[in-house]
Amino acid sequence: MASSLFFTHSHCYSSSTSSSYLVSRLHRQLGVAPTSLRLSSSHVVNVAAMAMDSSAKVIDGKAVAKQIRDEITAEVSRMREATGVIPGLAVILVGDRKDSATYVRNKKKACESVGINSLEANLPEDSTEEEVLNYISGYNDDPSVHGILVQLPLPSHMNEQNILNAVRIEKDVDGFHPLNIGRLAMRGRDPLFVPCTPKGCIELLHRYNISIKGKRAVVIGRSNIVGMPAALLLQREDATVSIVHSRTSNPEEIIRQADIIISAVGKANMVRGSWIKPGAVIIDVGINPVDDPHSPRGYKLVGDVCYEEAIKVASAVTPVPGGVGPMTIAMLLQNTLISAKRVHNFE
Repeated sequence: MASSLFFTHSHCYSSSTSSSYLVSRLHRQLGVAPTSLRLSSSHVVNVAAMAMDSSAKVIDGKAVAKQIRDEITAEVSRMREATGVIPGLAVILVGDRKDSATYVRNKKKACESVGINSLEANLPEDSTEEEVLNYISGYNDDPSVHGILVQLPLPSHMNEQNILNAVRIEKDVDGFHPLNIGRLAMRGRDPLFVPCTPKGCIELLHRYNISIKGKRAVVIGRSNIVGMPAALLLQREDATVSIVHSRTSNPEEIIRQADIIISAVGKANMVRGSWIKPGAVIIDVGINPVDDPHSPRGYKLVGDVCYEEAIKVASAVTPVPGGVGPMTIAMLLQNTLISAKRVHNFE
């Protein structure tokens, strides 16, 4: 008897519950009207009927990121010996969010591991926007700083756009400056920096020799940080690109046409095995905490894509954690090195 699939807090599994539960849950997850998502019985896949062999290649972001960090270490050393210049990255953290503090701490460790100087400004939650802008101004004028990163999110009383726009484009290693995004969008123009997470996604495809040119690619999510620049990068690589978002009708049908899927929507296990074209390549940007009573922390991290189903259908897939996450910091280090080289005309 065919069994339907549905979302749980911690994993994907099969049940004899009717497919209507899945359909209604998808409506809520994607924010589409009930009439806009059609799920026929032929699309409700029995996990047991999927290929028993986990044939998908696991795209090891941790290993690729280490390889890139080793390359950066060698380049930083070569630059220091030739010019005496050491690349520098300044990070501004406002408030005491534990997750943000962890991200900043990891970035600092990563800088130290490759020989990049790390500067850090920790401001209290109730700091004024002017105080943050003053720090940015100081780092903008500091020749030893080649990259400036403002850790997001900022406190609600601050204008994020004003603060990010204050970073000099030549030091915008996050790649979020409107001029960098504008250049990324235009044919024949090159941004000074590409946003780190989307850049890491494309780098994984390159390092695993996965062809992009002429392929049909679907990006799930349209954020300024990941979805939109990822779509622009895929387009630059001559893919035919569609973006699926919360107002998309029939998202499953669109995703099933994709040779390459980049998911960055922040919904645990949203993309099911039945949504995936056999042989597709999946880059899962999602990092979602879900309940797990067996974990010492009480939760575990999963992606947007149901990994245990995807690995039976796709040709290659990134795990969560250990896929895109390590690449983001590696790309930040790479952008900082690129900035220092550009300033000092070092090839």
